[in-house]
Amino acid sequence: MSRSDPYIDSFAEVLRQQREAQGFSQESLALAVGLDRTFISLLERGRRKPSYDTLVRISKALNMKPEDFVAECGRGYLTAHSKKH
Repeated sequence: MSRSDPYIDSFAEVLRQQREAQGFSQESLALAVGLDRTFISLLERGRRKPSYDTLVRISKALNMKPEDFVAECGRGYLTAHSKKH
């Protein structure tokens, strides 16, 4: 069994939190960014890695700058990583 990637796990958590905070369902976010709902689900479960283009499109739909979205992922990673040590 492969180990999960902590950066992808952080991305997944931030995506879910931001999507819910903005009032999007997985389907409505998928429609807003031109992706399939199942792909959003896979991203939120850490089963897929977003491309740069996908990250930018999702960030814009969530009214965030891509760099702010990435920074939030980094904070989530650091928080989770510090709890393990």
